[in-house]
Amino acid sequence: MSTVGVLGGGQLARMLALAGAPLGIRFLVVDSAEDACAAQVAPLLRADWRDFDALSDFARRVDVATFDFENVPADTARWLAERTRVSPNPRALAISQDRLAEKTLFREIGLDTPSFLAVDSRDELAQALRRIGAPSILKTRRLGYDGKGQFRLKSEADVDAAWDALAGAPAILEAFVPFDREVSVIAVRARDGEFRAWPLTQNWHADGILSASLAPAPHADALAPRAFAHARRLAEALDYVGTFALELFVCGERVLANEMAPRVHNSGHWTIEGAVASQFENHVRAVLGLPLGDTSALGIHAMLNWVGDLPDALAVLAEPRAHWHDYGKSARPGRKVGHATFCAADAAELADRLSRVGGALGRDAQVAPVIAALAQA
Repeated sequence: MSTVGVLGGGQLARMLALAGAPLGIRFLVVDSAEDACAAQVAPLLRADWRDFDALSDFARRVDVATFDFENVPADTARWLAERTRVSPNPRALAISQDRLAEKTLFREIGLDTPSFLAVDSRDELAQALRRIGAPSILKTRRLGYDGKGQFRLKSEADVDAAWDALAGAPAILEAFVPFDREVSVIAVRARDGEFRAWPLTQNWHADGILSASLAPAPHADALAPRAFAHARRLAEALDYVGTFALELFVCGERVLANEMAPRVHNSGHWTIEGAVASQFENHVRAVLGLPLGDTSALGIHAMLNWVGDLPDALAVLAEPRAHWHDYGKSARPGRKVGHATFCAADAAELADRLSRVGGALGRDAQVAPVIAALAQA
């Protein structure tokens, strides 16, 4: 029986363990938090990322190590790679941790991106803003996630406030993108190079955090092949093994690469009930060298994210083909604590379900853009 080690003990590690259990796979999770929610379904090794005695024990007990989130230090991943297999590889992890390195790679392999410039001082920020123009977004190169570490500049008058807000951290200034919609490719690459992708997913955010996803994305027949080609090119450039996400802005005929996530992704949660093989199952298969599963969708699906606290589960569970996921985490503002997936045979059926749930939960604003997209499907 194989054992997968997961660095990070959040909900993604939890769902990886749940997906791997039917395959007879064991898991060992590393996290410094005593209440890491993955520990409810898999053994937990409490340790810091620099606790190399504990990590040596971890490496001896697993067949492969992978990640629950991308802020595991790349040096730790490289150290582990000398002692056990690490998938995805430390280079992929390191590049995804630095927005400048990430955007530079996108450009090098032929992906279109928003205009961007490195910013390491207040004067460089002012110069970059004059070149890129306003509005634009200043982002820390590292550790930004779910809208953190960002400041939107509306004019040159915002330079001082933006620089102070990021506390002088190395940054990147990006042109603001007035996109038509946001989509993501959830894809998986096997050890032998086989590449598969799930149907394109359309996403909506609130306060920088994913609020809802719809898959397959409506009117994506012309867009999907280009998006999948971008993801394949990225995976091959990084010699990537496992599931990953490539987030894209659609602006008329342009498709702009926003960022990648070197792990299973929130916008792919719908695949648990909505695809033949989920993103979590295929990640486990890929990192262990097993054949990949079918990524076909089973109908049309919407995922609603629960952020801060959980709504009433009864209103969701009363709907046919509705699936509730409680991550076992305590409530906290801005914290992802669960999600629900709604499955249907067609757009009209799915829109009806979302309308009822939105009304019952007082979340009409959350479901409204999804319903609007379904009406045009």
